[in-house]
Amino acid sequence: MIPQENAHLRYACQLVLPGFNVEAQQKLANAKVLLVGAGGLGCPAAQYLVAAGIGSITIVDDDVISAGNLHRQILYAQHEIGRFKATIAAEKLQLQNPFITINAVIERVGADNVMELVRHCDIVVDGTDNFDTRYLLNDACYLLKKPLVYGAIYQYEGQVAVWNIATTDGKRTPHYRDVFPSVDATMVPNCAEGGVLPTIAGIIGCMQANEVIKYITGIGEILAAKLLMLDVQTLQSRIIQLQPASHTVVEALPKPIIAPEISISTYKANIAQYFLVDIRTSAERAFAHMGGVHLPMENLKDNPQLLDQEKPVLLYCASGKRSYELVKILQQVTDTPLYSLKGGMKAWLEA
Repeated sequence: MIPQENAHLRYACQLVLPGFNVEAQQKLANAKVLLVGAGGLGCPAAQYLVAAGIGSITIVDDDVISAGNLHRQILYAQHEIGRFKATIAAEKLQLQNPFITINAVIERVGADNVMELVRHCDIVVDGTDNFDTRYLLNDACYLLKKPLVYGAIYQYEGQVAVWNIATTDGKRTPHYRDVFPSVDATMVPNCAEGGVLPTIAGIIGCMQANEVIKYITGIGEILAAKLLMLDVQTLQSRIIQLQPASHTVVEALPKPIIAPEISISTYKANIAQYFLVDIRTSAERAFAHMGGVHLPMENLKDNPQLLDQEKPVLLYCASGKRSYELVKILQQVTDTPLYSLKGGMKAWLEA
């Protein structure tokens, strides 16, 4: 625990805020926050939560730093490429504030561990970039009655909301499935594929941290039953008012559908064994490709017979996200062994 005299120095600027006092600071010190994803959103969110004095922060991420992360994932440096994000983030954040507890968990969040991770925290911050994990976190928070701070970015736009807040009448505010019942993940590119302005990651990540601080201290009005949308090209924002209470019941965690993946090193060692298929758009392929047959994703979804081959089929895209989702869909309608290239073109170029 930080000595009281040092606390007044470290947190002096927030302690003098109207409505913010030592009691509010103590609430932050007693809080336990789970941050899932140490990427574009997780980095700024974590930095401000640490600076504000959150007592315990657990950072969960199983990914390593790559060159393509550095323009928006501001905790990392060139010489740290290849190291685990959670480890580097925890090391640097602990230096920023040595008086709090920061834990790094190098695991992929899945149905086998999500309940245990969520159970021990007061609030969850969603810094993920894939829909499987986003729905999984949402459902775990619903089942355990934990609030979830949602953030999403794409190109020049961002979204923020706080899901699953207890109301005075014993109900809960809307959660992710109330607003987005289902998403075709193959049709929604992530940052590596669709692009993202780095500053939108910082803005939305800071907004997520802001919602956490407001929730813990009870200061201000949190974004419950609301969805904030921001366009950084025009700096126009709007808040969409949602229904006051959730109407979507989650009875259990979704049954995971796993797509088999092949790493770059495995593919390079066994190139002749696979029928390689590029599922990206024509514009993406014209920019760069690693060979193989070009069968755009939209064509394959309607014509899975195009993948009837004697060899196992290996699909690739820009980052491995679209190919992974497509394999999950197509493996249910074809007997041909299908694989997704882990990391996609991004991993190929970096290798």
